[in-house]
Amino acid sequence: MNEITWSDFSKVDMRIGTIVSAEVFKEVRNPAYKLRVDFGALGIKKTSAQITQLYQPEELIGKQVVAVVNFPPKQIANMMSECLVMGGLGTDKDVILIHPERKVPNGTKIG
Repeated sequence: MNEITWSDFSKVDMRIGTIVSAEVFKEVRNPAYKLRVDFGALGIKKTSAQITQLYQPEELIGKQVVAVVNFPPKQIANMMSECLVMGGLGTDKDVILIHPERKVPNGTKIG
């Protein structure tokens, strides 16, 4: 494990957002969804998430998630990803989304 400093950690901008749309991302090699996540004052950001083993697109709508919002945009197939939704790896290497235990305002900072 590589240690980081508090200064390193403070550069990571993690926020709570609500998924407003989710659809199958047909253009990628590994199964994934295209997500649009509402971060309040930061706006709606697009991302790709390889979470197809445990989640269906329709059940993701309205779900709050934790995401890193200050990575530079990254091209994924034909979409520019603008954030990274956080999750943990389950026992079968499926991704389990990290989310708040109760509803909070979109854009709430984690840290």
